[in-house]
Amino acid sequence: MTEANKRTLTGRVVSNKMDKTVTVLVERRVKHPLLGKYITRSKKYHAHDAKDEYLEGDTVVIEECRPIAKTKAWKVVKLVEKTRNL
Repeated sequence: MTEANKRTLTGRVVSNKMDKTVTVLVERRVKHPLLGKYITRSKKYHAHDAKDEYLEGDTVVIEECRPIAKTKAWKVVKLVEKTRNL
C-alpha cells in the first residue's frame, strides 16, 4: 500500500492501559435512511503508540498500517489536541 492510499481517521483516546497501544474512539455522523435525522455512529480501534506518549482524552489522527497484532492494524500519526488536566 502506498503512502497516498493509506486511510486516516481522527478520534479520541479512551484507553491507554495497554503497553504500546491506545484505544481510539472514532465518531461519525450519518443520515438515517428513513427518518432523515443525523445519528452518531462510533467505533473503537486499537492503534500502535510506540512511545506510550498519548493520554486518555487526547485527540489523535490514526493511519492504517500492516497488522501489528491480532486486533491492531492502525498506528497513531499525530496529536491534534492535548487533553486538559483539571
